[in-house]
Amino acid sequence: MLISLKLESEVPLYEQLRNEIILGIAKGLLQPEEKLPTVRQLADELGINNMTVNKAYALLKQEGYLVIDRRHGAKVSLPFKKQTSAAPSEQLEQKLELMVAEAALQGLTADSFHKLCSAIYNKMHILHN
Repeated sequence: MLISLKLESEVPLYEQLRNEIILGIAKGLLQPEEKLPTVRQLADELGINNMTVNKAYALLKQEGYLVIDRRHGAKVSLPFKKQTSAAPSEQLEQKLELMVAEAALQGLTADSFHKLCSAIYNKMHILHN
């Protein structure tokens, strides 16, 4: 998987890395139980600080996307169970609310926003399994 970070972005590098890994999982570029590079290896590959990678991995572990074992390193978690209820998590709802607000402020209509969301959702490999 190719990870692309924007050093000039206002988004912190650890958050960009976290987001890239989540997108890689959702698109099927990273498979369940696939081993990720060590913190040192990935930091060297990306030309960033070890602590930045460590922070991203720790966050991904906390959120359930990675499993980290001292002997075996970081691996992609097994697939999440499908939600049985229609209610999204509070954190997801807050993120979506902000995204909808930004879209509305940029002039997107509700119909355009729905079409954009559907197109993006349909690109996610993991959602089709």
